[in-house]
Amino acid sequence: MTVVDKVLPEILHMVHPHWNQFPPMNPLWHSLLGFAIFVLGVVSMAGNGCVMYIFSNTKALRTPSNLLVVNLAFSDFFMMFTMGPPMVVNCYHETWYFSAFACEVYAMLGSLFGCVSIWTMTMIAFDRYNVIVKGLSAKPMTNNSALIRIIAVWTFSLIWTLAPFFGWNRYVPEGNMTACGTDYLTKDWLSRSYILVYAFFVYWMPLLTIIYSYTFILKAVSAHEAQMREQAKKMNVASLRSSEAQQTSAEIKLAKVALVTISLWFMAWTPYLVINFTGVFEAAPISPLATIWGSLFAKANAVYNPIVYGISHPKYRAALYKTFPSLSCQEDSSSDSQSVASGATAATEEKA
Repeated sequence: MTVVDKVLPEILHMVHPHWNQFPPMNPLWHSLLGFAIFVLGVVSMAGNGCVMYIFSNTKALRTPSNLLVVNLAFSDFFMMFTMGPPMVVNCYHETWYFSAFACEVYAMLGSLFGCVSIWTMTMIAFDRYNVIVKGLSAKPMTNNSALIRIIAVWTFSLIWTLAPFFGWNRYVPEGNMTACGTDYLTKDWLSRSYILVYAFFVYWMPLLTIIYSYTFILKAVSAHEAQMREQAKKMNVASLRSSEAQQTSAEIKLAKVALVTISLWFMAWTPYLVINFTGVFEAAPISPLATIWGSLFAKANAVYNPIVYGISHPKYRAALYKTFPSLSCQEDSSSDSQSVASGATAATEEKA
């Protein structure tokens, strides 16, 4: 027997011959994967649902920068809403249980929401760079410019994820046969070129942009701290407890939270990239079990963002505590009024 034996006849033509050499996976792996996806789905939809509800219904949080946060939560919510339930069903049946077209749509939606999430986080990073590094000389984001960026991200993502429907690569069942994704095993260069070009525009370019943005953010924060320490020495005081110092503290928190968020994103999407590149370059044999980790880590990204923003966003925590007291661990919201997603913007506007 092979891992392909349980595949429904109507989708056998989509399965690459590479998978015929592997025996069926231990049912325990399917059970563990199904349980993990179920838990991730519940946590992600609850967390991102709270983020969308709180940010959309709290006046103090309805800022242009936070529109990007809401868009991020929206894409993460629907990532698990569309990916989670079908995969749980497939893990129960230990193979892809739906039609061939459903496989293609499943893979397209996963790619679409993943691409939107990645580029929305890139837009958030660039907005922070614009506010913190450029300071008062930066052009502040407006609601219209934020909406334009969001529309651009969705349009860009749709173009890339619809391309396989028109012959540039294709969507096929993955090795564990419980999920579908891009075809990274077909040898022709038309198929391979999609993986390489897509990886550049949806992995490397966002990653390099984010690294560039946060590198200069940290440099700006470090330079500001050095200036404040030097000023404190001239005044013969231990530290300066001014509003500017408070702003520096908010910026440091912002940079730390953003770096944590991007690090988690990097850990989520890198395994999938490694699997795709391994198939494209035939660097090593890919087993059905290996494809499980790519799917799991990629989908886990939809869980990280609401947790990070919920922990680090004081105004969000305050609104969450007010709306859902049982979900908040907040002790005192009055001591910190800076928003991670828009605090630097607000403080800069106050100084102006």
